[in-house]
Amino acid sequence: IWFKLGDIYSKSRPAPAVTPSLCCPWRAMRQALRFAFRPVAEAKSAAALAAAAGAAGAASSALSGSSTSACEEAKYVPPQVWQPVVSGGKFAGVNRPTAGARTQQALSVGKHPIQLYSLGTPNGVKVTIMLEEICAVYPEFDYDAWKIKIDGAQFTSGFVDLNPNSKIPAMMDHTTSPPTRVFESGAILIYLAEKYPDCKLLPTGTAKRAECLSWLMWQMGSAPFVGGGFGHFYFYAPERLEYPINRYAMETKRQLDVLNQQLAKNTYICGEEYTIADIAIWPWYGGLVLRRLYGAGDFLSVDEYTHVVRWAKQVEQRLAVRRGRMVNRNDPDKSDLYAGIPALLERHGRQDWAN
Repeated sequence: IWFKLGDIYSKSRPAPAVTPSLCCPWRAMRQALRFAFRPVAEAKSAAALAAAAGAAGAASSALSGSSTSACEEAKYVPPQVWQPVVSGGKFAGVNRPTAGARTQQALSVGKHPIQLYSLGTPNGVKVTIMLEEICAVYPEFDYDAWKIKIDGAQFTSGFVDLNPNSKIPAMMDHTTSPPTRVFESGAILIYLAEKYPDCKLLPTGTAKRAECLSWLMWQMGSAPFVGGGFGHFYFYAPERLEYPINRYAMETKRQLDVLNQQLAKNTYICGEEYTIADIAIWPWYGGLVLRRLYGAGDFLSVDEYTHVVRWAKQVEQRLAVRRGRMVNRNDPDKSDLYAGIPALLERHGRQDWAN
């Protein structure tokens, strides 16, 4: 495994020093092997092979020479200039510090005016819920939803042309000439709510509209602390570290309490009306309290947020919400509430729900 990682990542960094007295021996072993096998794979001289063997030997000494039972973390000292490192984790193979297309490939285009390129993550689910809400109000409306796997497909030329930031979801509206691209889930929700006003998902009154947009922006600004913060360090990171987990667990619980207090006074996020604020917030925070994200329900004591739990279950009673959650997914929800609603890897028409 480390041989492969070393082949993929930066080939110019020297092997880091391994300090047995400061590092857990197993961690030291792993760290050194990351770098030891890279020069072995690339060695063109006996000297290079000797350097690689030396790094591996240092790891072995760290392992055999340490008898402490507790692992003391070596302090990280940032270098003068940051360079890409082998960070590990689920998405390490696609993460790079550069933007732009990596491969040339056009996006598929279906027959409907609205073309969505997304994935069944909380940010993607926001938009598919919205599109299913439009389907419920506009009988003639339909859309295509193409799955973009975040294994590198987001860096194809076609997707980068649609979203220079290479993040799902992204949408193309072919009802305009030329077609209109929209990226960022919050922007898509506002665009669709204004384009299809009969859904009444974005209030028109000044005060109510401001309240709705404020909560929408709250979600956009807050959720990265949940997903990129807590979710990453608790679930996706190659190892669990106490400081970041505590830091982001505290912030996640604070946000849940913000919602809990708001929903103690209101049926929905902005009052008595269901809006795009609910659509944006439900996949993230509803997912948390319904125990669907990161396996962290007990850890975060989500049941104590009773008003958020009530709201999450109420929102899920909407057929459009349940259908939207099942778009661009592989695995169906087998609960009674989802009976008759399949998981759709891709969606290309209303008839897909009957299959």
